[in-house]
Amino acid sequence: MLNTNLTRDPRRARLISLLGQYGVLAAFILLIIFGALRYTGFMSEYNFSTFLRYNAMFGLISLGMCFVIITGGIDLSVGSVVAMSSVVAALLSPYGVIVAVLGAVAAGALVGMINGLIITRLNIQPFIVTLATLLGARGMALLLARNQGGVGIDLNNTALTWLGQGDLLRLPVPGVILLIAFIVGGIALRYSPFGRHALAVGGGEDASKLMGLNVNRVLMGVYVLSGALAGLAGMILAAQLGAGQPTEGLGWELSAIAAVVVGGTLLTGGTGSVWSTLVGALLLGLIFNILNFENGKGIISLSPYWQSVIRGGFLLVVVVIQSRTGRSGKA
Repeated sequence: MLNTNLTRDPRRARLISLLGQYGVLAAFILLIIFGALRYTGFMSEYNFSTFLRYNAMFGLISLGMCFVIITGGIDLSVGSVVAMSSVVAALLSPYGVIVAVLGAVAAGALVGMINGLIITRLNIQPFIVTLATLLGARGMALLLARNQGGVGIDLNNTALTWLGQGDLLRLPVPGVILLIAFIVGGIALRYSPFGRHALAVGGGEDASKLMGLNVNRVLMGVYVLSGALAGLAGMILAAQLGAGQPTEGLGWELSAIAAVVVGGTLLTGGTGSVWSTLVGALLLGLIFNILNFENGKGIISLSPYWQSVIRGGFLLVVVVIQSRTGRSGKA
């Protein structure tokens, strides 16, 4: 009986490991096959371009969130930072594309730096700090747009609009930006000292300090990175809609957290994958894309409000699975 248990446990552990590594990718591929077989136009160039153009913003903030969660932290401010940065990009658009892009990214990075400073210097929990900056960044977005009555600020630069609505080599420009960001992020996490140190800090701050790592510098870096990527997403948002939108980005931080967790990154930190996060973000977007096609068939009719319900339920299921697989792994 003992020998039987010993032979079964390694197999079970290996199965759990494979599910954790490739389960989200398998689900993504299966959904694509399902959509291609069921819906006319699902595999069209228009649907592909629209899907990638819209979900690029969620992918960017998910990339930043991935690095934050790897260190064992959380960043609830990214949705508000997206809105604020979109307004900054719109306000700076008359001064040229470079100024608008750099201004939006710098605005996001500034919020990230504030998060990092308060977390590291005052030793306050990331949840509390980023909740406060969520409110602050949202208020700042509305304040910057006050001359427009709190509504969108139109862009005055067609070149900037191209970054959100244009194509490059028949690919949507936001999708190209997303791919470049994830390539750089994947290389940084796997091969750079910054990535290795982030993983080490997530594995244990005290142990990292004993190893001689500058934990505060690493934490500062991941929050600045998260803010900067949210700022870049805000620029794309303004470019896509042709205006800075101070009221957009509500709940986007939850979408980013869901994408990271679905991609297999543990909320406790210490482990994670950039590419699995990308697949997780695209998987969530694909679910809603399929729901839109299903609504078009007239068999079911789900309002947009159901997206939040489905996203929350999906996240809860994944967290429960992670918890159970984690216990099995320890056993």
